[in-house]
Amino acid sequence: MVAIDSTTLTTMVENKEQQHSTKRRRLAWDVASSPTEQQEVQVRKPVSCRHVSPPKRDDDRDGHYTYSLGDNLTPRYKILSKMGEGTFGRVLECWDRQTREYVAIKVVRSIRKYRDAAMIEVDVLEQLAKNSKGRSLCVQIRDWFDYRNHICIVFEKLGPSLFDFLKRNKYSPFPVDLVREIGRQLLESVAYMHSLRLIHTDLKPENILLVSSDYLKLPGYKRNSQGEVYYRCLPKSSEIKLIDFGSTAYDNQNHSSIVSTRHYRAPEVILGLGWSYPCDMWSVGCILVELCSGEALFQTHENLEHLAMMERVLGPLPEHMIRKANRGAEKYFRRSRLNWPEGAVSRESIRAVRKLDRLKNMISQCGTVGGSRSSLVDLLQGLLNWQQFLAHMILAATADESQSNVDDMDKRMFTAQQFHVPGLKMILS
Repeated sequence: MVAIDSTTLTTMVENKEQQHSTKRRRLAWDVASSPTEQQEVQVRKPVSCRHVSPPKRDDDRDGHYTYSLGDNLTPRYKILSKMGEGTFGRVLECWDRQTREYVAIKVVRSIRKYRDAAMIEVDVLEQLAKNSKGRSLCVQIRDWFDYRNHICIVFEKLGPSLFDFLKRNKYSPFPVDLVREIGRQLLESVAYMHSLRLIHTDLKPENILLVSSDYLKLPGYKRNSQGEVYYRCLPKSSEIKLIDFGSTAYDNQNHSSIVSTRHYRAPEVILGLGWSYPCDMWSVGCILVELCSGEALFQTHENLEHLAMMERVLGPLPEHMIRKANRGAEKYFRRSRLNWPEGAVSRESIRAVRKLDRLKNMISQCGTVGGSRSSLVDLLQGLLNWQQFLAHMILAATADESQSNVDDMDKRMFTAQQFHVPGLKMILS
C-alpha cells in the first residue's frame, strides 16, 4: 500500500489550496465586477457571502467532524443528512451551491492514518478517472479539499449499497439474471483496476453501490401466518459502481499481511502465502454467492473455522498450500490436514460448519434453473478456486494489454476463450 509521509501530505494539500486560489472564480464580494462578470454571476448564482461556515467546534473523541444538519461545509456545500459512517469517517449528503446538484462528501477523521489513507484514495480515484475515457464503473470524484484538518472528498451521489438493499429487503436473494448482470459489471470494474496495476483489496456488498435508488415492489411467493402476501423489492436499474478505494494497493509496492473484510478474505491471506490480484477475484465469488442466497457465504470471525468452512464448501485444501503456510498458520494443521473438528473452539462452531453445503448444491437451492444455474456454478467454482487460476489469467490478459484502449473492456477482458472457464461467456453476455 502506498505510504504518504506528513511532508508529502502537506505538499499535496498546499498544492490543492494553491490550485483553488489561482483557478477559482472571483466571488462577488472580492472585487468590483465588470458588466460581463456581473452578467455571468447572475446566471451562475455563485455562493452568497451569507453562506459562511459555522464556528469551529471540537471534533468528537474519535476524531469525527462535529456538525449539525443545515451547517455549511465551506460556503459551497450545505449539509443535508448523514448517509453513512465507517472507521474512516462519515459520508454526508450535501447540496452543491455552485453546480446545483446533490453530492456525497466523505469527511475523514482528523487522525493521521486516516488522512494518509484518504490521500491514497484521492490518488487512486484520479487515476481511475484519468484512464476511464468517459466510461467508468467506479465512483467519480468531483473534488477534494482539506477543511479544519479533515480531508473531504466530494463524490457523485449514488444509490444504496448492495448490502443495504439486501437488508431493507429482508435479505431476499436477487434473481439470477440480476446477479449475472451485477457480476458482469463487477468483473469488468475489477479487471479495469487490475489493468492499471491496482488491487482493491476490500470488495464487499457494502462497497458496491447501485447507481439509482429507484426500485420495484413485487409480490413474493410466500404468505405469512395471516395469509398476507410478502413483498420484495428489486432495483429498477442493475447499474452499479465500486466505491471505497482507501485500502487499494499498487501491485509493485509492499503489501500489508492482512487485507479484505473477514467474510470475503481469500485463503492465501489467512495462510500467510502473500496475495495479489487473485484476492479480489475470491471476494467477487463470495459476493455473488451472497446475492444468490441472501446471506454471507462464510459467516465466521475465526481463522480455523473459516478454513473449515472453505473446505466444507469447496473441498480439501491442496497439500502444497498447507506446506507453504507461514508459521502463524501452522497451528491450524496436523499431519498435513486441517485440524478440524479437533481444534474447534466450541460445539457451536462445529455446527456452523456442518450446516454448510457444497457450492453446487447451494446454488441449486437459490431458485436458478437450467443453463443459468449451470453457468453460474461453473463461474463461481472458477472464482472460488484454491488455485485462483481464473484470476491469474485475468492478470496475464491485462498485463499484455495494459496500454490498450480501456473502452474496449468488454471485448478484450471477458471471453470464454481467454479464460477457459465454462459458464463465464453466458453469465457475462
